[in-house]
Amino acid sequence: MKSLFLSFLLFLSPMFASAEGAKYWIYFKDKDLNQPPAVSQQTLKNRELMGLPLADETDLPVKFEYVSALQQASVRVINHSRWLNAVSAEISPENLARVRELSFVKGIEKMDSDFFIARSAPIPSPSMLAPVMEQVQSNVFTSQRLTGKGVTIGVIDAGFYGADSSDLLRHLFTRNKVLGIRDYVKPHQRGEELYSTAESYSDMHGTEVLSAIAGIDKRDEVQYGLALNSKFYLARTDYSLREWRGEEDNWIAALEWMDSLGVRLINTSLGYARGFTDPTENYDPSQMDGKSTAITRAAQVAADKKGILLVVSAGNEGEDKTWRVITAPADAKGVLSVGATNQHQWTRIGYSSIGPESLDYLKPNVSCYSLYGTSLSAPVITGFAACLMEHSPELTNKELIDIIERSAHLYPYGNNYVGYGVPQASRALELVKNSSLPNRNIRITATGRSVDLPVNTTERIVPIYRKKNEKDVIAQQTATVVNGKVSLRRQSQERYTTIDLKNYAVEVVWE
Repeated sequence: MKSLFLSFLLFLSPMFASAEGAKYWIYFKDKDLNQPPAVSQQTLKNRELMGLPLADETDLPVKFEYVSALQQASVRVINHSRWLNAVSAEISPENLARVRELSFVKGIEKMDSDFFIARSAPIPSPSMLAPVMEQVQSNVFTSQRLTGKGVTIGVIDAGFYGADSSDLLRHLFTRNKVLGIRDYVKPHQRGEELYSTAESYSDMHGTEVLSAIAGIDKRDEVQYGLALNSKFYLARTDYSLREWRGEEDNWIAALEWMDSLGVRLINTSLGYARGFTDPTENYDPSQMDGKSTAITRAAQVAADKKGILLVVSAGNEGEDKTWRVITAPADAKGVLSVGATNQHQWTRIGYSSIGPESLDYLKPNVSCYSLYGTSLSAPVITGFAACLMEHSPELTNKELIDIIERSAHLYPYGNNYVGYGVPQASRALELVKNSSLPNRNIRITATGRSVDLPVNTTERIVPIYRKKNEKDVIAQQTATVVNGKVSLRRQSQERYTTIDLKNYAVEVVWE
């Protein structure tokens, strides 16, 4: 199921499936290699700056004659994907076998055609976001006049209702910072109509996300986002009254559109897991493996071949005992997946999704405070990245991810609950200047079943992560500081323990 990652629950009511044909991916066997790449000069310039190949086969459009042949075969083509060399389309049951036999068709993959009506509680006041600015040290960027100037950000989300009249976003619209908006749900509708169209509370979701990236209340002088001077392209790929996996193609089309315009930084707070009427068509947690879903594969192409820094909400499934893990495309190795922490202790807040133990890489990558879902923690880190890109535009997406991870307060002792922890602006800027910055966190070896560790902190209660290996958490707990020491007793299967002291961390290795 596609999820909008706010902490309030979506109450789902099953509805009847559409009477039209089911939705499918149709993959093609080849491309016309003589076609020019379908990207802008700005895209080519960006890739040259990052040392990437200027263009490859994934930049070539799908063959027009294949699309035409499908249309002549009574197939309704919806979206094209250069990267996957595929189209999404509706195919009637009686036509399916015929399409499979077409000589240019490599394969067909069904999307779920059942959908749900979603109802949600009112979106909370954005004033609750203010503490996260202090947590990530936004004042450090502000003191250096870093506000995302010169950086263009893409936002792929649900509706943007009221964005053009929001007090927090007024500066973007009065200064023409929104360069374009597209509606992939209702492509016949002008993008600007999204500002005045609302069918549910979820149609404000994109507006809230945009506010967490670039919002500021000038009257009360409260900053809610870091990228105050960035420019934006907006895309609506989710229909608020219809929850179904079939909208992945809208998301991929939006991603390719933004790449073609030269957008290097994209935020998305949508994710796909399960929740459909037909359980056989749901995703399984085991498919959050970085390769199983089309949306994850497209995200990896964006990271590896297009140089795009894609910032993705980790998901809000942490308290669902039958799921718990992150959702696609947060499982893609090359994206920056963002979880959510508590405000004061910086531990994983209950709803924030966990990284699958089966992955051989760490997810989420980092986390920061959000009371209202990972939808509103990922945008904060998007603004964080925009400030770094303004400071050093030559940095590649992979270099930016590395700096953001290394700036986080637990690095290098991350875990699958909060990743490497909360990024710190001061440390990130130091890392830009000096990549060999000394590590402030320490690692010690403990023998036996217990150990008393002296710690330098004014806190009386400190978080600890008990881990079965270097990344996978057994339990997130707290320990009491007594006379300047923390006493630990090793639990069954525990091989590592991380003590989180905020200003530094201690990694205990049990022998």
